[in-house]
Amino acid sequence: MTTAPQPAEQPEPLWRPDADRVARAQVTRFHARAAERYGAPAPVPGDPVASYAALHRWSVAEPERFWQAVAEWCDVRFSTPYTRVLADRSMPGATWFPGATLNYAEHALRAAEDPARAGEPALLHTDETHEPRPVTWAELRARVGSLAAALRRLGVRPGDRVSGYLPNIPEAVVALLATAAVGGVWTSCAPDFGARSVLDRFQQVEPVVLFTVDGYTYGGKRHERAAVVAELREQLPTLRAVVHVPLLGTPAPEGALEWSALTSDEVEPVFEQLPFEHPLWVLYSSGTTGLPKAIVQSQGGILVEHLKQLALHCDLGPGDRFFWYTSTGWMMWNFLVSGLLVGATVVLYDGSPGHPDTAAQWRVAERTGTTLFGTSAAYVMACRKAGVRPGRDFDLSRVRCVATTGSPLPPDGFRWIHDEVAEDMWIASVSGGTDVCSCFAGAVPTLPVYVGELQAPGLGTDLQAWDAAGGPVTDEVGELVIAGPMPSMPVRFWNDPGGRRYRESYFETFPGVWRHGDWITLTSRGGVVIHGRSDSTLNRQGVRMGSADIYEAVERLPEIRESLVIGVEEPDGGYWMPLFVHLAPGAALDDDLLGRIKSTIRTQLSPRHVPDEVVAVRGIPHTLTGKRLEVPVKRLLQGTPLEKAVNPGSVDDVELLRFYEDLAKARDRA
Repeated sequence: MTTAPQPAEQPEPLWRPDADRVARAQVTRFHARAAERYGAPAPVPGDPVASYAALHRWSVAEPERFWQAVAEWCDVRFSTPYTRVLADRSMPGATWFPGATLNYAEHALRAAEDPARAGEPALLHTDETHEPRPVTWAELRARVGSLAAALRRLGVRPGDRVSGYLPNIPEAVVALLATAAVGGVWTSCAPDFGARSVLDRFQQVEPVVLFTVDGYTYGGKRHERAAVVAELREQLPTLRAVVHVPLLGTPAPEGALEWSALTSDEVEPVFEQLPFEHPLWVLYSSGTTGLPKAIVQSQGGILVEHLKQLALHCDLGPGDRFFWYTSTGWMMWNFLVSGLLVGATVVLYDGSPGHPDTAAQWRVAERTGTTLFGTSAAYVMACRKAGVRPGRDFDLSRVRCVATTGSPLPPDGFRWIHDEVAEDMWIASVSGGTDVCSCFAGAVPTLPVYVGELQAPGLGTDLQAWDAAGGPVTDEVGELVIAGPMPSMPVRFWNDPGGRRYRESYFETFPGVWRHGDWITLTSRGGVVIHGRSDSTLNRQGVRMGSADIYEAVERLPEIRESLVIGVEEPDGGYWMPLFVHLAPGAALDDDLLGRIKSTIRTQLSPRHVPDEVVAVRGIPHTLTGKRLEVPVKRLLQGTPLEKAVNPGSVDDVELLRFYEDLAKARDRA
C-alpha cells in the first residue's frame, strides 16, 4: 500500500500583524470601500492573506476601477476632470486620466491648509552634529510660495528644467516643490557626484536654473564644492540663474543669487494646473555603460502611484514620521519627499550613514521619533556584522516598520531585525526601480512576513515571473515582468526621438510587456523572492542562480566585508566563475578561509556554484547609488576595454575596475 505524497510543510512567518493592526490599516478600509463602490471582491472575514490576494487580482484585472478608487480614496484634486481613467493600455504609451489637470506640489502642501496642522513639522532636518530642526507646514508653504514667484520672475515656464546640486536638506525639498508649482521639470544630483557625473546628467536636459551648495559635511569632514560649481556653470550654457545655498557659510560666487533673497517674501503659492502627463521630474539610470538614461515621469503618474504606495502599502498618514536614508541622487529621495502627500512628517538626514559609528541611522530614528524607518539592506547587514544592538541601545518604541531596499535583504537580515530591533516589528523588504520611482513588490501592513521574502506584489502592479518562452511560473525562478501599465512608468526618455531607447530598455525581449532585468520567484503563498539581475545571472550546467544568493551565503562569514561573483561565458564554450572578496580588517585569504568559503556555497547553495577561484581585492566597485557593478565587471573580464565597458563618471571608484581589466589581459596572455 502506498501513501499519497504529503504537501511540503509551510514555513512559519517571522511576524504576523495582530487583528487590531489589520483592522486599522488603511488598505483594509480601502478594500471595504472598493468593494462597496467600485466592484472589488468583498474582503474575506478573518483572512487578510486571502483578502489581499483577491484585492490584488482585481486591481490588475480592472485597472480603471482600481485607479479611480485610489484617486478618490486619496482625494486627488483634479482642477479639470478626466474623461476616463485609462484610455490606452499599450506599453509603452499608456494614456492615463486624459483631460485631467492637477499639480503635485499643491497636494504635497495640503496639510498646511489645516489651521490645526499648520504649526506642526512638515520636515525634520538633522545632520551629523545637530539635533533635529523642524520646518512647519506653514513655513514650508511660505518658502515654496516665495521661491515659485521668484522662479516665475526669472522666466521659468512650464516645461523648463530646474536642477539641484544639493544634499538632503530642506532647501532641496523647497526647490523641488517650487519647481513643480510653476510646472517646471525638476532634476537633481547629490554633491558627492563629481562634475563629469553631474554634467553627464544635466547637459542632457539643459536646465535654466541651478540650485547649488558651496559644500557639505560627510564623515565629520567638510567637502567644498566651489570648483565643481564653477565648472557646472561654465559647462551648462542654458543656465539663466544660479542660486547659492551657503551650507558651509561661504559668500555667493559672482553672479549667483542668494537663497535667502528668493525665499523670504510673503507670497501665497500659485499652483500651475497641468495635464496629468506633464513632466514632473527627470531621474537617471546608473549610466554604467554609457550616458545615463534621462527618465521622465509625470506629475499625475507620480502623484497617484506615490499616494497608493505611501497610504495603502506603507500605511503612512498624519502623525507619522517618515525617514529613509538617501541622497538627492537616488530615487528614494523623491519617494521620501512624497511622504508630504499623505500628511506625514518627512525626516531629512544629511550625512554619512555610519558616522560617528555604525549605529548612526538608528540614532537618527530615535531622535526624530521615526515611525517608518527606511534604509538599505547593506546597512542592515553592516549593523549585524558590527554587533549593533538597536533595540537595546536606543528608544525605538515609535518605529513600527523597518523597510529596506537597494538590494535583496538576506534571510539573516530579517532575523537580525527581528532579534535585535524588536520582535514585534513589521519588516518590509521592497523592490522596484528608478524607472518607475516606486516599488513593484514589498510592504503590505496586513500580511505576514516570511524570512527572505517580500510580502507581495503591489496593488495595481501586474507582477509576474516568466520563463524564457514567455509563460508565467510559480515557485520557480523567472524573469520579472510587468504585464500591465503603471501610472508612474516613464512618459518618455529625454532626447529619445521616436522612443527607440525606451522600447529597447524594457520592451524588446517580450513586446508589449515590461521586462525589468531581475530574476524573481513568486511563491505559491503570494510572496516574492528577488535573486539578482537577470543579465548577470550565474548559469552553471543549466542551473541558474542569482548573485544575491551567493552574497547572502558568503557574507555571513565574518572575514568577508563584501563580495562580487561573476559568471563569464568563454569563447571556447567554457564557463569561468570567479568570486572576488573584500576582506575585513586583519583577515587573510588563507587555506582555512578559502575552504570555508567553498564549503559554505557547496552546502548552502549548490556544488555547481562553488567558484573556480576566489580572489581578494581591495574593494568592490559600485555605482554612485551603491549597486555592485556586476555587468561592467563581466564585460571587462570578457575583454571589453574599460572605456567601453563602463562610464567612469557613474562609478564610486574607477580605479577598482582597472584590476579586472588587467586580470582579463593576464588571462588572455596565459
